[in-house]
Amino acid sequence: MSEIVFENVGHSFGERTVLQQINLRLSEQRIGIVGANGSGKSTLARMINGLVVPTEGHVHVNGLDTAKKGRDVRKQVGFVFTDPNHQIVMPTVAEDIEFSLRRSGLGKAERAAKVASVLERYGLAGHADHPTHQLSGGQKQLLALAAIMVTEPNVLVADEPTTLLDLRNSRLISSVFESLDQQLIVVTHQLDLLESFERVLVVDQGRVVADGSPADSIDHYRSLVS
Repeated sequence: MSEIVFENVGHSFGERTVLQQINLRLSEQRIGIVGANGSGKSTLARMINGLVVPTEGHVHVNGLDTAKKGRDVRKQVGFVFTDPNHQIVMPTVAEDIEFSLRRSGLGKAERAAKVASVLERYGLAGHADHPTHQLSGGQKQLLALAAIMVTEPNVLVADEPTTLLDLRNSRLISSVFESLDQQLIVVTHQLDLLESFERVLVVDQGRVVADGSPADSIDHYRSLVS
C-alpha cells in the first residue's frame, strides 16, 4: 500500500490561509475527507498529486516530494474531479480512454486491449463508439474514472465524485470504489459513502480537527455543523 506524508504543511493564497499545520501519514486503503465548503478539504486532496503544492512544509507520496517530482507523483496518483466534463477531452468513449495512454509507450494493439478491458470493467463496453457528450451523468463519471484507472495508478483521489449524481448513480460509483485494489482517498459530503472506510479526516478552517474511524469522525463533523 502507498504511503502519503504531510509534514508541517500549510498553504496560503495571497493573504488567505487555506491550510495550516497539517501533519499526516496516510497508509490505509480507504480514507475519507469531510468538511464544510471552504474548509480546505479539496486543497488538501489536490496536494496529494501535486495539483496544489504547499507554501509551507512538504508532501511526499512514496518518498517523492510533490513539489519537486510532480510528474512522477502524477504517474502514481490519479485524480477524479467533481464534474467529469472537466476531464473528458475526446469525442468518443474509447478515444477518451485511449488518450490517457498516449505517452505509455504501448503499441496500438496493446492500447486497444487495455481500453477494451477497462471499458468492460466499468460497464462501458457497449458505449465504446458513443459520443461522450451523450452519456448520462453517471456514465460520464465512470468514463472519467476509467480514463484514470487505465493508467494503473497506485492511488486514486476523488474530489466529491457523487455531488452531481442522482442516488442510483451515486450508488454505482460507491460500488465501483468498493471493488478497487488501489489506495482510495475520497472527499465527499455523502457521509454514508464512508461507512466502510478505515479512516476519515475532518477538516475545519484549514486544520484537521478529527482523525479516526468513520463513526467517530462523522459524529465530530455533525457536531461542528449542527
